[in-house]
Amino acid sequence: MLGPGVVWYLGISAFLFGTGALGVLVRRNPLIVLLSLEIMLNGANLALIGFAREHGGGAGQIFALAVMAVAASEVCVGLGLVVALNRRRLAMDVDRLSELRG
Repeated sequence: MLGPGVVWYLGISAFLFGTGALGVLVRRNPLIVLLSLEIMLNGANLALIGFAREHGGGAGQIFALAVMAVAASEVCVGLGLVVALNRRRLAMDVDRLSELRG
């Protein structure tokens, strides 16, 4: 196989995961937290696909597809919550949110 080795994939994956983790820990806007979670999931997917490419199996790629399905459902639910918060004119701060009443 030509192309970069698994070390490059894992390096980029670690960078994406670290950037996402930093975004989740530092930011308080729910939309930014959701985007940071997506970056973390993409980093994990890249690591799975890199390992699957290295070992020649398809299990990592299939598991990455399952993670993408979970990420898509997380986006739908998360954006629904953000829209509900925005319609009720509640504060868009993760620390001040405790529950949605309705």
